Amino acid sequence: MTPTHEDVAAAAAAWVWVPDNARRIRGEGWQPLRFPDWFEHPLELVSLDPDRDVAALVDDALVAARAEAVPGVVEQVVCWARLGAADAVADALLARGGVLDETLDVMALDLAGPPPDLGQPPSAEVELRWTVDVATARDSFAVGAEVFGGSTPSLPEVEAYVARAGDDLAAGAGGAVVAYLGDRPVASAGLTVVDGVARLWGGAVVASERGRGLYRTLLAERLVYALAHDARMALVKGRVETSGPILRRVGFVPHGQERSYAVPLTAPPGPSGAAGAPGARA
Repeated sequence: MTPTHEDVAAAAAAWVWVPDNARRIRGEGWQPLRFPDWFEHPLELVSLDPDRDVAALVDDALVAARAEAVPGVVEQVVCWARLGAADAVADALLARGGVLDETLDVMALDLAGPPPDLGQPPSAEVELRWTVDVATARDSFAVGAEVFGGSTPSLPEVEAYVARAGDDLAAGAGGAVVAYLGDRPVASAGLTVVDGVARLWGGAVVASERGRGLYRTLLAERLVYALAHDARMALVKGRVETSGPILRRVGFVPHGQERSYAVPLTAPPGPSGAAGAPGARA
C-alpha cells in the first residue's frame, strides 16, 4: 500500500537518532542531547512535545543547554524544527537569536512500487564495503567528518561500533556502506530498518568525486538491502542543496521539510534577552 502523508509524518516523527554514547539531558517535553566532542554540534535539541507551549519548552531547553555548555568551547545549541511543528518552533528559535543552519527535505519511496531508475550501474572501479571491520568503519567516519564537519571518534569507540555492526547487518537492522576508488574511500551512507521503514542517513560524497553517480550507487545498495529485509517504505531527510534533488529525480516523494537553527548560548534565553528561567513564557 502506498504510504500516505500521515504514514510518512509518523515515521519521520519516530526517527530521532540518539547514539549510544550521547547523554540525554533530563527534561519535560523536550529532549536535549550532549553528543561526544567529536560531533560537529556537541549540543542538540532533537525533539519537542507539540502538545505543550512551544515558547516555554524552548526556554526550558535553552536553560538546560546553557548548563551543559563548556565556556569558550560550546557556544551554541542546534535546535530542530521537525515536520508538522516546524513553523511554530522556528518562530520561537528565531526570536531567541537562532540562525537557520540546515534544511532537510523529508522524502519517502514506496518499496512495494516499481523500482526507481538509478541510472547506470557503478563502474568496475567502484568497490562497496560494509562497515563490519575497523578499517572500513574508520573510513566511513572520516568521509562523514570531511563532508559534514566535526572530527572522527577514537579507536575504542570505533571498535565498539564494529562489535555491533556485523550482528546488526546480519539481523536486518541495517548498517553503513563505503564506496572506494582503488584504496581511497570517497563516499559513505547508512540505513536503519525499523518497523518496516528503511531510514536512509549519512549519504556523503567527498567534493572531488561528486557528479559521477556515487550517491546513487550507495542509494541502490541500501535499497537492495532494505527490500531483502522486508522494508515497505524508504524514508530520507536529505539536504535540499545536494541529495534532495537526486532523490526527487529517482522517485522519492517530498512530504515537507525539517530545519535546524543554531541558537547562541552566550545570552540568557528569551526573546527580550532578559534572564530566563525554566518554564518562562515568551
